Formats: sequence, structure tokens, C-alpha cells
Amino acid sequence: MRIIITGASSGLGAALALYYATNENDLVLIARRENRLNDIAQKCREKGAEVKTIIADVNNFLLMGEIGKRLIEKPIDRIILNAGVSTGHAGGITPFEDFYRLFGTNFLSVHALLEPIIPKLMAQKSGEIVFISSLASLFTMPTSIAYSSSKRALNAYSEGLHYQLKPHGITVMTIMPGFIDSEMTQKNRFKMPFLMTTDKGIERITHAIERKRIRYAFPFRFTLMIRILTLLPQSLRDKIVNFTNFKKGA
Repeated sequence: MRIIITGASSGLGAALALYYATNENDLVLIARRENRLNDIAQKCREKGAEVKTIIADVNNFLLMGEIGKRLIEKPIDRIILNAGVSTGHAGGITPFEDFYRLFGTNFLSVHALLEPIIPKLMAQKSGEIVFISSLASLFTMPTSIAYSSSKRALNAYSEGLHYQLKPHGITVMTIMPGFIDSEMTQKNRFKMPFLMTTDKGIERITHAIERKRIRYAFPFRFTLMIRILTLLPQSLRDKIVNFTNFKKGA
């Protein structure tokens, strides 16, 4: 199986690369940090996988389009769009430059890469596109407006692609994890509910992919709490959000 993974030099991307590193898989790993990506690639090769690395900042949209064109020289079985950043949880207004870069990484870069790839998948009438979103996409806290907005946009994009590509035999999946111990979440300075280890998070994500779950949010109790929160009257939601924000110290 030929699997492409973005953001593969650390966090979930690196863990996913190592999970799929078997002698049955041909991996293409994309990330901007060359030394770290090379380290992950070597570990994957030691586990038997064929590995190609591509050093690129996903915010270089023209480059991502060119990479997409090169990737379609061979059949693509699965592409996991994992590259993402966060500005952390902080009060105040996010500077436009940070907001723009976050949206570029988490959302715009996705289409830049997929634009030349989607016609290839349609022509081969097979393939899987996996978006790594977040539970933060389901409810926006005042301390994560930029991040939640970018992930909610990603959800909308993937939903539309699902309907567009399903008739062509292509599976589009959106995975929405809660807090998973990673380089991104280690910056948080508050108690993260239902925090999972990386191994547990990868187990849940890969299980959902193998079962071809179109939309999968986890952990269940955290997801249920968010779903219930969205159904409450606005006045009660305001009180809960204000209390939660106070507990974060924001």
C-alpha cells in the first residue's frame, strides 16, 4: 500500500508513519524539519518499509501543488493529511500573521496538495483521503478561535469531498481526536480532560481508518459532553464557557 503522510516529522504524523512502517507499505513522508523527518524515515526503513521523504513547508502553496503533481506519478492508496499547528490557548486577539499562517497550515495547504491528486484518485476509482481534524472543531472556546475555526473549515471541506468522491469509489474520512499527548498539546498549561497517550490515540485513529469511519470523534465521553453543550440554551452555555475559561486561567 502506498501511503502519504503530511506533518510526519513529529507528533501524530511521526507515530502514524511508524505504525504503517511494514514491508507491505510504501511510505511518502512530508514535513519541513529535515533532520527530524530523516530520523523517522530511518526508523520506518528499519521496520521494513520503503520510504521517500519530501522536505517542504506546507504553507508554500505553490510547492505543495508541485508535490501533488509528482505524487500522482504512481498510484495512491491512502493520503493522511495530518500537518497542523496551534497558537495555544491564550486570551486576547490572535495577530493576523499568526492567524493567517495557522489557516494556511491547517486548511489552505490541504487543497493546494489535493488539487492535482483528486483527479488521479477519480481516474483510478479508488483511494482514501484521511483528514486529521480535532474535537475543537465542534465547539469554539474563546481561547482557541483561530485553531477551532481552521479545523471546522477542514470538516466542511472534507464533508463536501465525501459526497463528491464517494460515487468514484474514493473514501474520505474525518478523524476528530480530543487531547492526545504530543508536541502540540504539551504547550498547554491547563488540565486537559480525557488526555490520551500517543499510543492510545494512534490505536483509535488507525482502527477508525481500517473500518473506514467517515466521521469519527473520540473519546466518546468528551465528544458527548461537547454535543450536549451545543444543545443547551445560550445563557447556560455562556456560564459554562466562562467558568471553564476561568479554570484555565485565561
